[in-house]
Amino acid sequence: MFYYMTQILGDVPGGNLFNYITFRAGGATMTALLISFILAPWMINTLRNRQGRGQPIRADGPQSHLTTKVGTPTMGGLLILLASIGSTLLWGNLQNIFLWIALLTTMGFGLIGFADDYSKLRGHSSDGVPGRVKLVLESLIAIVAIIFISANLPPELATSYAVPFFKDLLLPFGLPLYLIAGLIVIVGSSNAVNLTDGLDGLAIVPTMIAAASFGFIAYLVGNAIFANYLQVHYVPGTGELAVFCAALIGSGLGFLWYNAPPAAVFMGDTGSLALGAALGTIAIITKHELVLAIIGGLFVLEAVSVIVQVASFKLTGKRVFAMAPLHHHFEQRGWAESTIVIRFWIISVVLALVGLATLKLR
Repeated sequence: MFYYMTQILGDVPGGNLFNYITFRAGGATMTALLISFILAPWMINTLRNRQGRGQPIRADGPQSHLTTKVGTPTMGGLLILLASIGSTLLWGNLQNIFLWIALLTTMGFGLIGFADDYSKLRGHSSDGVPGRVKLVLESLIAIVAIIFISANLPPELATSYAVPFFKDLLLPFGLPLYLIAGLIVIVGSSNAVNLTDGLDGLAIVPTMIAAASFGFIAYLVGNAIFANYLQVHYVPGTGELAVFCAALIGSGLGFLWYNAPPAAVFMGDTGSLALGAALGTIAIITKHELVLAIIGGLFVLEAVSVIVQVASFKLTGKRVFAMAPLHHHFEQRGWAESTIVIRFWIISVVLALVGLATLKLR
């Protein structure tokens, strides 16, 4: 909105600053943080009063959660969504199609997560919307997003994946396979973040680290000079996604203030599904789909741990991990919650640095 207003008003003192993505990204971060701090006390109290017993805790999960986390309200993802989307609408260029694709996809997955959280609260159970129903809804939103992304990418990139560490190597899929591959990225990323969200502060910090990394990537990929220097594929318009990523960081920081141990609120599926979808969508738009598996490697590990656990139990009747997802395995091994969270944050930082290194190592 601010960008659009300066374009209409013309020569306004200081108005030229709004032409710079970096300035608007900084503004988006601070605005999202401010919105979070303003809304959080009221929202947390409202959620607590309306939810009563708070988020249902898994009976088969770590037994300590049944005493330490009981009564904590969920749906804190609403705070993240309101702050990040509101800030992006204020600071972003609303004529940018990629920005709208990312925003609407995030909102769509957030609605699915909200329905799931509401179902759990209403039924006083950790079982929400049936998994197949969620998967179908997520797939529909993802397919629509991928079609719009493909239609607005340069022709040579429209149905291809770029391979990290190689400057010109593209994996051409064709539209049908590209839809399937994109579906895996968006839906997989969404559910991987959801699986990671099991301890106070565990999911939000790696999400902010990934958002910061992809904000940087989006800015470089959307700049012809930087893209040519780094020998990455130039995608006009992606720089505006840096504003959205910056807003995610600001809202994440605001949420973390209240999600830090002991958490006053959980993000729930409302937040985790939306944030994961946002990262997957941005990765596809910037042609760094495979790099997402590196930067978001912690989410991948959490998801793989669940897949391995289920597959092993069904095939052999034995479990590989004491409990899945992976963070619960370490809880069962006696690690303190804070130890797991901080060490996983460190892993996220290292993986982000490796992912960013692919920009130059070509």
